[in-house]
Amino acid sequence: MTTPDDHALLRRAIALAAEAREGGDPPFGSLLSGPDGTVLAEERNTTLTDRDITAHPELKLARWAARELDAATAAETTMYTSCQPCEMCQAVIQRAGLRRVVFALSGRQLLDIRPGSGLPPVPQTGPALLDEVRAVVEGYYR
Repeated sequence: MTTPDDHALLRRAIALAAEAREGGDPPFGSLLSGPDGTVLAEERNTTLTDRDITAHPELKLARWAARELDAATAAETTMYTSCQPCEMCQAVIQRAGLRRVVFALSGRQLLDIRPGSGLPPVPQTGPALLDEVRAVVEGYYR
């Protein structure tokens, strides 16, 4: 359930998406707010202007939070974003320890708007050489 305060911050994320589009990039924008609703950081999609396929605003904000906020503060933040984060961004948001994500457009709704957007899956093979990789990884996470 979203609140009027959520809607105000989502409208800012949508405005950031419009700015990205006006700048020649895909129309996605996001912001990160603290527990009191203060905007901590804002980002726009810059995948085309930066020539970086990972320059999604959600990913940039999650990286910013992981770098600039302590874990307790990050755990109190909310990301507002014009579109539901993709799987790449979701993983980074989770690793950054953000509390909540509020989005305007779902990934499914985006696919309905954006014809022909699907890329073919990349085949993956594995696991392989388990004993060799286990020797490198085991014990690191203790």
